[in-house]
Amino acid sequence: MKTTRSGPAAFTGFLLLDLVVPLASYYVLRTLGAAIWTALLAGAALPMLRLGASLLRQRRVSRTSLFSLALITVGTAVGLMTADARLLMARESYLTGVVGGWFLLSLLWPRPLVFTGTVGFMPQPAAEAWHRSWEISETFRGAMRGMTWGFGLAFLVDAAARVVMSYTLPLDLVPVASVVLLAIMLTIVVQMGKAWGRSRMRHLTEAPR
Repeated sequence: MKTTRSGPAAFTGFLLLDLVVPLASYYVLRTLGAAIWTALLAGAALPMLRLGASLLRQRRVSRTSLFSLALITVGTAVGLMTADARLLMARESYLTGVVGGWFLLSLLWPRPLVFTGTVGFMPQPAAEAWHRSWEISETFRGAMRGMTWGFGLAFLVDAAARVVMSYTLPLDLVPVASVVLLAIMLTIVVQMGKAWGRSRMRHLTEAPR
């Protein structure tokens, strides 16, 4: 029987293959004497291979997977067109800026990107519960839209910060600083979204009937 990774396992795999492994490969290659250009593009190839394999295995193209693959492809293409190391570092800012715009644009969809993106990492029973909550709970829908706003704005701020870091920090410090910045910002948005959702739910349950 065919099994599909979901929930924590899928999200952990995403973090390892799309963030940790490319970052580690960059510093390993730099330690071995590779040029910054080579180390950056080698790291970008790993998420591209993962997404390509996922598309072939599932034989369907989700909106999120297609967008992620397009971002990596464009970023790699930009890298192939320039030898300027700082411009190459700053290319990540263009990608996160587009991601921020994509989050905000998704507010016009029937269901925003925070919902559709998160459900893809959840076990089937939990995903079904989320779909039911979306249908019946205005508080849940509000939390999803609020977090989508938060993620969109966070990615736009991240994009601006990456440009500043790329042109002010030592080059080999930029990749790890970028990952740390992104992790901090996403953590803040997630925790604020959870707190907002709990506050709304508590307000509804305590309201006079």
